[in-house]
Amino acid sequence: MPRTRFEHADPILSVTDMQASRRYDIDVLGFTEADWGSDDFTLMTRDGASIYLSQRAQGLPGTWVWIGVESVPALYEEYMASGALIQGEPDQRPWAIEMIVKDPDGHVLRFGSDATG
Repeated sequence: MPRTRFEHADPILSVTDMQASRRYDIDVLGFTEADWGSDDFTLMTRDGASIYLSQRAQGLPGTWVWIGVESVPALYEEYMASGALIQGEPDQRPWAIEMIVKDPDGHVLRFGSDATG
């Protein structure tokens, strides 16, 4: 039996203040908002990564999301300069270099790039 091809997975994060979440995602994390976004539900994208934001309707605070990036060390420097809520320096793991960033609602964005050995 043929299998249906999955295209991608985009998490939906519950937010308490859509305007504050928009400002943080755009001004601090470098995302862009979809043209169709509303005060209740929107889509934030950066390159190939997408995160939906839902004001008080879907999801729970403290959700963890893993986002693959080109270079965690470079992103660390970018986010240090922009004021992101970084939770420690990049960490070398066997599978990736990772760093953790929180958003205003306590969601955890775990960024990872190829391990350098």
